[in-house]
Amino acid sequence: MGAGIAAHLANAGIGVLLLDVPPAALTEQESCAGATLQDRAVRNRLAAASIARLAAQQPPALYDSSFIQRITAGNLEDDLGKLGSVDWVIEAVVERLDVKRDVFARIESVVRPSTLITTNTSGLSVAAMAEGRGESFRRQFAATHFFNPPRHMKLVEIVPGPDTTAEVIASLTAICERQLGKGVVRAKDTPNFIANRIGTYGMLTTIAAMRTFGLNVDEVDALTGPAMGRPKTATFRMLDLVGLDTLLHVVDNVRERSEDAEEREAFARPPELETLVAKGWIGEKAGGGFYRKIKRPGGGSDIETLQLDTMTYAPRQNVNSPVIEAAKTAKGTAGKVKALLFTDPNDRHARFAWQAIKTVLLYAARQLGTVADTIPDIDRALVWGFNWELGPFELWDAIGLERSVQRMRAEGDDIPAWLERWIAEGNRSFYMEEGVRRFYVSEGDYRQLEEEEDVISLGALKRSGPVVLGNSGASLLDLGDEVACLMFHSPNNAIGSDILTAIRQSAEEVSRNWRGLVIANEGRHFCVGANLMMLLIEAQNGDFDEIDDIISLFQNSMLQLKRLDRPVVAAPHRMTLGGGVEACLPADRIVFSAETYFGLVETGVGLIPAGGGCKEAAALASARAGAAGDLQPQVNALFETIALAKTSSSGYDVSRIGLMRPNDRVIIRGETRVAEAKRMVLAMDREGYTAPQAEQRIRVAGREGRAVLQLAVEAMRLGGQASEHDVRIGRKLAHVLAGGDAPPGAEVSEQYLLDLEREAFLSLCGEPLTQARMRQMLTTGKPLRN
Repeated sequence: MGAGIAAHLANAGIGVLLLDVPPAALTEQESCAGATLQDRAVRNRLAAASIARLAAQQPPALYDSSFIQRITAGNLEDDLGKLGSVDWVIEAVVERLDVKRDVFARIESVVRPSTLITTNTSGLSVAAMAEGRGESFRRQFAATHFFNPPRHMKLVEIVPGPDTTAEVIASLTAICERQLGKGVVRAKDTPNFIANRIGTYGMLTTIAAMRTFGLNVDEVDALTGPAMGRPKTATFRMLDLVGLDTLLHVVDNVRERSEDAEEREAFARPPELETLVAKGWIGEKAGGGFYRKIKRPGGGSDIETLQLDTMTYAPRQNVNSPVIEAAKTAKGTAGKVKALLFTDPNDRHARFAWQAIKTVLLYAARQLGTVADTIPDIDRALVWGFNWELGPFELWDAIGLERSVQRMRAEGDDIPAWLERWIAEGNRSFYMEEGVRRFYVSEGDYRQLEEEEDVISLGALKRSGPVVLGNSGASLLDLGDEVACLMFHSPNNAIGSDILTAIRQSAEEVSRNWRGLVIANEGRHFCVGANLMMLLIEAQNGDFDEIDDIISLFQNSMLQLKRLDRPVVAAPHRMTLGGGVEACLPADRIVFSAETYFGLVETGVGLIPAGGGCKEAAALASARAGAAGDLQPQVNALFETIALAKTSSSGYDVSRIGLMRPNDRVIIRGETRVAEAKRMVLAMDREGYTAPQAEQRIRVAGREGRAVLQLAVEAMRLGGQASEHDVRIGRKLAHVLAGGDAPPGAEVSEQYLLDLEREAFLSLCGEPLTQARMRQMLTTGKPLRN
């Protein structure tokens, strides 16, 4: 965790000194080299090794591999004095109170009075850690509990001690939110704080409900994943990832620090977990826990599930039931959970789900005021720390507060007194909205939820209306200051005729009445590409005229965006693939969220980019080579990016795959991407925006350049790295990127390249092997090599 936190600080442009203890003994390699325990490299070895591991870590801890240079290795003895010049010291040593106290005593001896000092403890007492320290230290001291892995998990729980000043909490909150892009909640100094306390309780009660209703591991995970608004890892897959021994440590910490008998009983060790830990079956890090992966003799692997009654493994089962199927087909998280609970309340799976959910809801309600002061802090902790779609109180609103509490009363459950009063006063929800403002229950009344600085909620704008124009796939919204935003909201934000129609209509509307356009949305992903299912159906039916019309509409829509006489800024986030990239490249500028995974991946389904992606790649190559420069290296690099379906591992990494332009930028706090894109639009407008010329001329590598690319494809085939169908796709891609049969260095029109794109795309759609790749992707989510 220490190295992971250091990596994310480096991601934010902050220089970091990473300290560990000097090793007690030499390694064999060090001994052979004649090193001693006094050598600086040896004394820094543990910290240096942690930094080195970051370079190969998956998922990547760093946004860009070069950022590792911002971290310096040291050790706690030789470099302790350097802490006197730093602004923030973060402790992330072993979870033992005596060890932490010793480290803090050393830190106190060298830091300045103004230095922020925090612990990354996951649940030890902040007050106990600060005992024995001076007043200046205690005023600057708090917990900043990052979740693992620090780059990818949004949550940071900030926990003040008894003497922590308000100014310190405000400074830590600002740093974590604005510089590190984190979601901050304020927790109280109680065992395991908010997320681990409530999330772990939920896992324990889920295991208890499994026993009550006689379910197996496969059934529980089928019910406690997306059907319940939880991640696909559900319950037992999550436990395997976290480690069963780690969970028992969390359980023990709450039980041992609690003074409440009921709480201690609730956090008793489940016998199933104790048995598995005793056997060493503690999860993925030990090769197996509730699941294990078995390699097949001929290659590949199978997943087996633990059968708790016999403590043996068996092939994983697909679980089906009417309520699970109802949840799968329902729309939205709220719809899925209601379908799971209420389609048939007497169904065994539905009764299990109700028991698992209601115990967590009631526990969260009882913990209000104990682990946190507000329900938004509790909800956000579970959403940001456990990747739940809805926090406990949001979920309660979704399934119906009054209806669910009536059922709880009928089943003999104790309802917290504050909640009984709230309902008795005629209230029917924990949250309410008025326009774009949101309110939550607090001390018997609604209190307005503070708006996050620099965050524009597109969902709230759409709900409060009016929508400028729209259809089932996209809406044009008013961001204020005469800037409009085109928001995708089709399933998975896949681009079909509805979104393309909205793009064309929005371009016309913005040209007439607005200063500029932002393209953004709040989906789980910005856009996963074109509507592949629709395309496959048309291809299988042989309706190539319809495909031709769709691709022409796509290309013309992107051209209309590119040539719009108003500034356009795209603000992608997370998965932005295929057609999603093609919807961004026509924009004047792109503001990437740091967590953007960007790539033209069409070759993975047997196609090439045909919504302008190849044309834009050729234009990038031409611009980078200049009027007389060598085009071939630029074309080669972008050909490799597209042919190998390369995807960036972050917004910064878009530069590595060659798809970032000079005026594009990356922001670490993704929630501000719409506001930042709006500012960029207004800045371009104030500077006197000039629309791109109607017909851009693009210098191409031509026939000779195509031959170079096709030679590379052939080399891959001879090396066993490409199938015959890969070669067919690669040759067509080379033909398009190089400009077809044009002579070397010729300048061609955008439409010329678009026609080449469309022709190649249509040809590949008719290939049975391409259709097989499309089917595989749609059914399994994984590419097919054929």
